[in-house]
Amino acid sequence: MVNPAHSIEAKIAKQLVEDIQSYFVKKLDDLSHTFGRDIGCEAVEWLRDEGRHGGGVRYETKDELVFNRGSVNISQVHYDDDETKKLGSSTALSTIIHPQNPHAPSMHMHISWTQMKKGTGYWRIMADLNPSLTDRVAQREFDRMLERVSGEHYEEGTEQGDKYFDIPVLDRTRGVSHFYLENFNTGHFDQDLAFAKRFAESVIDTYIGIVLQALGYYRTYDAQEKAQQLRYHTLYLFQVLTLDRGTTAGLLIHDQNDIGIMGSLPSHVDRTLLQSWIEKMPKPQDELLQAIIEVLPDASPSPVTVEVKQELANRVREHYKKYPEALDMQASGNALPPTLDNHK
Repeated sequence: MVNPAHSIEAKIAKQLVEDIQSYFVKKLDDLSHTFGRDIGCEAVEWLRDEGRHGGGVRYETKDELVFNRGSVNISQVHYDDDETKKLGSSTALSTIIHPQNPHAPSMHMHISWTQMKKGTGYWRIMADLNPSLTDRVAQREFDRMLERVSGEHYEEGTEQGDKYFDIPVLDRTRGVSHFYLENFNTGHFDQDLAFAKRFAESVIDTYIGIVLQALGYYRTYDAQEKAQQLRYHTLYLFQVLTLDRGTTAGLLIHDQNDIGIMGSLPSHVDRTLLQSWIEKMPKPQDELLQAIIEVLPDASPSPVTVEVKQELANRVREHYKKYPEALDMQASGNALPPTLDNHK
């Protein structure tokens, strides 16, 4: 039997996500240097079972002149000492950046390698562009990058991405450009690794270029544009907490990185807008949305503080423990990721 956390593949995957994290963090720090107060990202470490089963490091943006909120997270969880687990190791990078300027879009990316104890493994590769304001040029640039870097996988990736980020009750998607490959493995680890690296670096380079252009051209913004960004941030929180399968799986597997998992949430949302969507929700998801709203401070806009993020994590976890069948109502591509089953 393979020892996955110490397998060559797991070690290489860990080096990959560490390299991608360093690459992106440097570019985010450069944005702060150029447009903000020159405040670098701050590292925060977390441990799984006091490090016995791995852990990770996230870099959080701290320059609020440039970033509304942002984090670049990497982790490797493993179960070398637990023969009851099917999963050997899971190595992942997940990042979300929400700029302060509404003309600069948000961006989410996820790259992960999952390896079972019997030696089989697969990649999960995701990216999506999330503008608050319409920008067809930026959207076209991101789309063309995805097509160029993914090649023969473009059609499958965009089809799954559009499906995964669909929000049926609001008849729209989260974001405008989506890519998602689930259970990706061509049978050639080195080639798939190289693809994951090219994909991540292309997404980062293209996104940074879009943000540089937006921040350089739109030095100011008005209250209406900021209000539109708040509405989009509200939509983003709604999708993450009521539909995002990866977020929910992370919360149900363990409670030792709740703040890191909630790192994708923007700093403020519109509580009243969320309330207007309750009647659109199917049961029992209406209860989940109500629980989310109850956690948010009764303010306009409502701040999503560290304490609020922790309580939101608790409420989401409680909901799916009460209604496990509601997991079937969450987002998916063409295949359901077996994340929860892997950790059992």
